[in-house]
This record gives sequence, structure tokens and C-alpha cells, in this order.
Amino acid sequence: MYNRVLKVENKLDEAMFLFGARQVGKSTLLEQRFPNAVFFDLLQPELRQRLQKQPALFGEMLERYPAKTLVIVDEIQKVPELLNEIHSLMVKKGLYFILSGSSARRIKRSGANTLGGRAIPETLYPLVSAEIPDFDLSKALQNGMIPRHYMAKDANKRIKAYVELYLKEEIREEAMLRGVAAFGRFMEVAAISDGEIINYENIASDCGVSANTIKSYFQILYDTLIGYEIPAFQKTVKRKLFHAPKFYYFDVGIANHLTGRHHIQPGSPEYGHAFEHFVIQELIAYIGYSGSPDKLSYWRTYSGMEVDAVLGNAKVAIEIKSATEIKPRHQTGLKRFLEEHPQSRPIIVSLDKLSRKSGNIEILYIMDFLKMLWNGDII
Repeated sequence: MYNRVLKVENKLDEAMFLFGARQVGKSTLLEQRFPNAVFFDLLQPELRQRLQKQPALFGEMLERYPAKTLVIVDEIQKVPELLNEIHSLMVKKGLYFILSGSSARRIKRSGANTLGGRAIPETLYPLVSAEIPDFDLSKALQNGMIPRHYMAKDANKRIKAYVELYLKEEIREEAMLRGVAAFGRFMEVAAISDGEIINYENIASDCGVSANTIKSYFQILYDTLIGYEIPAFQKTVKRKLFHAPKFYYFDVGIANHLTGRHHIQPGSPEYGHAFEHFVIQELIAYIGYSGSPDKLSYWRTYSGMEVDAVLGNAKVAIEIKSATEIKPRHQTGLKRFLEEHPQSRPIIVSLDKLSRKSGNIEILYIMDFLKMLWNGDII
């Protein structure tokens, strides 16, 4: 059992939208924190079909409950028509609601009632290192941080089923796609581009569709919380910078599976990719849970200098290296960044176990960095 960082019980007022990809633990978290709530699971076919046909049944089922009774509706995007009933029940009966789901796409696109701004949006991410008492970095880099995958001795079968049954089927259904084969190919090419600057034209060529179609495919991944777009840091002094965003899948284990990285080994390029992805994944989750105003971006010049993560307006600059010994050449990108943004706090996160300071650059062992991050000592 994991003690999740997100304290939903402290954030709930009248209503909450709790979004997160499938199997990140939304239902488990809500059942643990609110054992006395009235619970509706819209993945149950009979219940879903009846409420789709007659949304008014929902209000009738809740008529007997007093004000401030908490009602949890799981996978609300399956029946967005219920939002009108929910809004009415909040106003007329004073019921409280948590509406969880793996996508806001259908809610947005259907023009459904969004409760007049009464519902606070929150996101549950895959597990983070701070939630696992005996955190195993090697397991995280290979299996990813979806709870059922992380805890498995051999997660390959579980991840394959997750990708085939959910990512490649349900997302297509969610988006009502026609080019099923092209989208499946796109997901694999997107995984190859994981952690890289997005080149829509090249990906379109690989998939045999237009660049505009590829942009719409990426938007589907963002809307269904399966991927993240990391923008380029825009503030420039003298160097010409890239402006296109980077892409990351929401979980490193999913990216591993889609690229065939089933047995990554320390020291390999594949390990380096997974290591970088994992650190970015932790940063995304920390910013989301903490409510930090410091947005995440990356910095890369046309001459090849790069910083993997920039927080806020150059408040913190982080270079991610899977090296076991940090040498001067690993500091080059940060030094160039500091020439333009001397106020920044420069950090290298690595497998070098000797955390220290080299000039004004902090060199942090990954486990030390993770502890500092979740203690609020990085941002």
C-alpha cells in the first residue's frame, strides 16, 4: 500500500475533478480516503448504459441522501451527460462530488456542463519516489511507476496488456479515430521521439499522414493524459534557441515498451534516456502536486548547448546525466546557460554518489536529489 502525496481530502470543497491516466490509482486512492462515500463506477456496462439513456435516474438514486453527502463518480467522461444532473444536485441538495476520469477530452468536446467553475481540477500521476518506502531506481527505470507495473517482478506482460487493451484501443475509441493503423504507428514513432524536440514533418513522413494529423494525434495524447508537452525556454539574451516543444510519455515504462527497451542496462544509451525521462516525470508530478507556479521547460541552442529542465523564469536549471562520475565536460551546457542567466541555480542530477558543489554547480546523486525535491528544497 502506498501513501500517495496528493491529499485529496484536504482539497475538496464542493466538488473536484480528479483526472489521471488509467491504473495510476485514482479509484484506490478515493476508496481509501473516502470509505463512506456513495460510489458510482461508470466502467460497469449496465450502469453506464442505463445512465446514458436516462441521466435523470442518477438524481433519483441520490434523492434520499442529505446535504454534504460525498458522491464519487468514477470515469465521468463515459457519461458526460450526468454533469447537468450533478450540477443540479449540488445547487438544490447541497451534495458534494468527486468526479474522476482518465480524460477530459470528451467532456470538453461534448460541451458538457463543467459545473460553473465549482469543481477544482486535480491530477493524480503515476507513483513518485516519495511514495515508495524502499524505492528501487532500477525497477522504476525499467517498469515505470504505474503501481501494478512497478511492483511486478516481470512487468512486460502487464505493460503489453496495458498498451494493447487501453492505449491502442480505448484512446482510439475516445477520440473516434478513423485511421487506426496510422495512430498505432504514430504511438510507436512518438515513443522513439520521447524526450526529443518534436519534428511534426518527420513524424508525419514516418507515419504516412499529414503534419496537421500528427499535431492532432499529439493533442489526443495530451488530452487523455498519456503524454506531456514540455515547451522550450523562450527568454534569450544572445544565443539563438529552439522553439519547438519536447514530448514525453506520462510514464517511462510505457515509453520503454513502445520502443522495445525491455532490458535496459546501466551505461547504455537506452538507460540514459530512461534516466532522463524518470527525472522529468518526477519534476512534472512535483510541480503538479505542490501547485508551484514555476513551469517546466527546456533550453537548447542551435549550436547544440542544452539544459534538460528549466524551472520558472530560470530559477533552477537542471542537467540530467546517467554517468557514475561527473566530469567537467558534463557541466558545459549549464555553464553556457549561466552566462545568460547568472541568477539561476544550476544542478546536475546523476548516478555519481558523491554529491558536492563544483564551483557554483551543484552535483547531486539521484537519491539525494529526489529527497530534496520532495522535501521542497529544489523549488
